[in-house]
Amino acid sequence: MPLRKIVNKLLGEILIERRIITPEQFQKALSIKEEQGGLIGEILVEMGFAKEEDIAQALTAQYGFPYLPLDSYEIDSEVVEMVPCEIAKQYLCMPVDRLSKSLSVAMSNPLDNEAIEKLEKLTGCKVQIFVSTSGDIRRAIEKYYHK
Repeated sequence: MPLRKIVNKLLGEILIERRIITPEQFQKALSIKEEQGGLIGEILVEMGFAKEEDIAQALTAQYGFPYLPLDSYEIDSEVVEMVPCEIAKQYLCMPVDRLSKSLSVAMSNPLDNEAIEKLEKLTGCKVQIFVSTSGDIRRAIEKYYHK
């Protein structure tokens, strides 16, 4: 579990450096995480300290995954059909594009290796990760799977 703490500290540092949250707000969110579990970014959003976009952009800066706002992105139905709706909802991910044996997927948690492995096994493609907000992904799932 020590890796998780380092990751959360780095995310917190980025958000503090960008003046999105204060060190005190970060400490409050950390204590909630320790008591109840969950992802530090989601806790900060639930507490109203940060916006989803702030968290997604901080993850982008932290891990080098590109940020993709899904609201302005049009997704081909053949790409959507590659990933069943239940899987998209379970892992909060959205397939966005396919090029040969490479599938681009937007995720709110780009470090979810279980999801990435499942997607690669399911589609037979190498998954390329983009970071998106949870809200963007939920809206895309609603838009493309519930037509």
